[in-house]
Amino acid sequence: MKILQPHPDPQLQRAWNCAQFGLLLLPISPLLAGVSFLLAIFDTWQKRHEDIRRQGVFRGFGILAIAIIITAVFAADKEAAFLGLFNFLPFFVFFAAFGTLIETPAQLRRMAWILAIGSVPVAIIGLGQIYWGWTGPVKLWLIVDWAIEPTGTPPGRMASVFAYANVLASYFLIPFILGLGLWFESFYALRSLSRIPKLQEMLRDPRDPRVVRLVDLNATEDRAAVWQRWLFLSAVVLGNGLALILTNSRNAWAIAILACLAFALYRGWRWLVALVASGAGAILWSAFGPEPPRQWLRAIVPAYFWLRLSDELYPNRPVETLRATQWQFAWQMAMERPWTGWGLRNFTPVYEAQMQLWLGHPHNLFLMLAAETGIPATLLLCGLVGWVLARGLLFLRQEPATLPTETRAIAFLHDRLIFFTYLVAFSACTLFHLLDVTLFDSRINILGWLLLAAIYGIVNRRSSFQY
Repeated sequence: MKILQPHPDPQLQRAWNCAQFGLLLLPISPLLAGVSFLLAIFDTWQKRHEDIRRQGVFRGFGILAIAIIITAVFAADKEAAFLGLFNFLPFFVFFAAFGTLIETPAQLRRMAWILAIGSVPVAIIGLGQIYWGWTGPVKLWLIVDWAIEPTGTPPGRMASVFAYANVLASYFLIPFILGLGLWFESFYALRSLSRIPKLQEMLRDPRDPRVVRLVDLNATEDRAAVWQRWLFLSAVVLGNGLALILTNSRNAWAIAILACLAFALYRGWRWLVALVASGAGAILWSAFGPEPPRQWLRAIVPAYFWLRLSDELYPNRPVETLRATQWQFAWQMAMERPWTGWGLRNFTPVYEAQMQLWLGHPHNLFLMLAAETGIPATLLLCGLVGWVLARGLLFLRQEPATLPTETRAIAFLHDRLIFFTYLVAFSACTLFHLLDVTLFDSRINILGWLLLAAIYGIVNRRSSFQY
């Protein structure tokens, strides 16, 4: 694998180089990653500003930017609201730049590899935090700043280089899903390689066109390299899965299971669907099912899972800390100011004044936005994002007009698989934000907008798939 991947447009090579460096540095040093991304954004806007201005979805985000600025003007706490704009406005610009910079499935594949590799040190640090007593703070001026609390944050839950376990869980979902897509791709590359000698033996004539075309397809594939790639991805997926378990995030557990089911359904592996569904059902029954089967299952299912799912691990929590209370309060705020909301970052002071409890957000992104920016702005954001996703799903369902060779057919299937992987990864981000809000960490915010930009970039250039 080359260190830096060439860009289809030589004019955007420098921007693409900066983007690749930024992705690799993102989990470890948000500052250095941010500088790399700024250079990529500036260069892309400089070279493609006319293309960006012509895209209707980018103009839509421009209108949304004006709308949320207006909500800040009418906010209850204007200072907090204007500060809250930085969690959104720069990322609209980021989306426009990367939606233009990303053009091919090969770029999707490269970003997935970078994020999978970048997750390895995060997982290792997290394991050291939980099992080997690693602790911080680790600081290198502004470049590196890791708190690394002993045994995690909160205690017993892996947080690694992130501030809280749920934020780490939100992060790990992305390389876990992208790594899973790459793993499937490598798995089918191995199967393809294994067919060549069998077909040659069956046909007994190496000059048979069916064998020659299959050999040509895999001429550039080294068997040892494919095995190494598959083994590495297996370790990454298993490591990220273990890290997700150790974050003790119920939200992340459920979404990871749904992602596995999505891949199993996509590949038509009914046995895997049945296996995952049975395992998930057993865990859910051990947590919430009726007696006596619940007790039987609790003898089999580790208590780590059913205690957390049933909330028996944290009983008698104050009503103010419950998500249902927060959601109801956020909805009431939205109903009181449906047009302009209370202003970004205003949920916290309003909730604290009423409940005598500080809370950073209401654990649901869409209710938070409705309360803070008003219902029209929230619907506009949902509409723009939903439009990109809908186009992505329609694009995924399209079949090529012709597949003249086996080479192009398999390339098309691999390209479609990596595109499907990005759709699953972004859907996972969206689902996570139904029960939590982690975008206040810039790394999570960047990854979410990057996935959406990648989907849009591919759909906007329909000739990118190799068929």
